[in-house]
Amino acid sequence: MSKIPSPMGAQPDAAALNSAIRELWARAGGELSADEQRIYQALVLAWAAAQQGDVAKAA
Repeated sequence: MSKIPSPMGAQPDAAALNSAIRELWARAGGELSADEQRIYQALVLAWAAAQQGDVAKAA
C-alpha cells in the first residue's frame, strides 16, 4: 500500500484516502485478499471520518 502523508500525526484528507482506496483496488484487480480487505476497511472508515470533517469545516 502506498504511504499517505500525515505530517505531525495529522489525518490524511478525503481525497488522499480516496486515491489510496482506488490504488488498492487497481493493484488487487478487484480481488482483495484477507489482508487487503482489512486495509480497505480501515481506509474506508478513515475516508468517512475525513468526509465528516470536511463537512464540519465547510459549515
